[in-house]
Amino acid sequence: MKLKKIKAGALQSTLFISVVIAILLSAFILLIQLHKRFDIQTKFIQETVGNANDGVNYVLFNNVTLRDSVSINLNDEDYKSLKVYKDYWGIFEKVRSVSKIKTNRIEKVAFIGGIQPKENRLALYLEDKNKPLVLVGHTKISGIAYLPQQGVKPGNIAGHSYYGTDLIYGQKRTSNRLPKLVSEFYTPLTSPSIESKKDFIDISRDRNVSNSFLKPVKTIFSNNEIYLSQIKLTGHIQVISKTKIIVDATSQLKDVVLIAPEIEIKNQVNGVFQSLATIKITVGENCILNYPSALIIKTKKAIEGSGTENEAILSEIQIGEGSVVNGLVVYHGEPTKNNHKAQLIIEENAFVQGEVHSNSNLELKGTVQGSVFASNFIANQSGSIYQNHIYNGNIISDDLPIQYVGLTFEDSKKGVMKWLY
Repeated sequence: MKLKKIKAGALQSTLFISVVIAILLSAFILLIQLHKRFDIQTKFIQETVGNANDGVNYVLFNNVTLRDSVSINLNDEDYKSLKVYKDYWGIFEKVRSVSKIKTNRIEKVAFIGGIQPKENRLALYLEDKNKPLVLVGHTKISGIAYLPQQGVKPGNIAGHSYYGTDLIYGQKRTSNRLPKLVSEFYTPLTSPSIESKKDFIDISRDRNVSNSFLKPVKTIFSNNEIYLSQIKLTGHIQVISKTKIIVDATSQLKDVVLIAPEIEIKNQVNGVFQSLATIKITVGENCILNYPSALIIKTKKAIEGSGTENEAILSEIQIGEGSVVNGLVVYHGEPTKNNHKAQLIIEENAFVQGEVHSNSNLELKGTVQGSVFASNFIANQSGSIYQNHIYNGNIISDDLPIQYVGLTFEDSKKGVMKWLY
């Protein structure tokens, strides 16, 4: 039998094809393994993110001790963990959720607050002080209204009567005492925290500062007046003055907190920030404070004048004409005898979209698109003071967006106000 010779080139070609096939098979197997590992890693990342969201939701539905890290039991492997931490940023509750799975780590930070029902929203809660509510002029209250037992009636000021067809455009219910806010609400104002001096900001040198809420707070501090002009501040930054803070229209403030006895917001300021004071807050004309902003006064004792109690110097919040505040306006003062002045004034053509809470005298000449919780109304017209009167003021609860999250009362259900960065 005669053997046929095979050329060396054919053997080389066969060997080359075999090697290529082996490489392709190895690459295919490696690709499958990488795909499986990538799929597992993706699932881990998705689960880590989901656990971080679950941590925020846990705080919404459970009582968590303030400023204490809480571990949440996942009923899972030891390489998975979830911790939550709650404190305050200004007067907003802030929750931080840290989720870990192996080398994956996700942090989420959010403001949380009280949510209102989507239907039958509260327009007005007027504390019962044995006086009826009197409506005058082009006043309109639309939504559920909690009123004193004496109810509501039309009135007359300087020849102007009530021009509405109904007194309340919604359900009427009987009120009692003013609903209480959560007990920790005023803590940041009464005792603001100042971290290490290494986190202080020198605004004479740094005019554009941004700080993540995942990092320690940075502070601008002075015993004297602080004037914020031609400056940009973003994030986890607090501005504290022992006397006064002035905000100019050239400033750009986002999510920062201002703390001082007096805060002056000049005309045409546009930003989103919290103003916490003990004596006075003034908002100029045509300002836009975006959501979630806050104007908060928690007073100390009224400063007595040289004469009678009528001369006591009282704190106040004043929102100028054409200005818009999206968020919270709260006045909490100590009881003062013979008080016939307005401590919270919303001027004509001024808008608050959110909630107003005042345990003293409120003069409403503008519009609240949301809810008002008030102890007493004042109308200062024609040189006279009218108790528990609203003159040309409007409270329209239906104009408040369904997604709105705001004041936290002792029995509030909670929701996410804003995700932070």
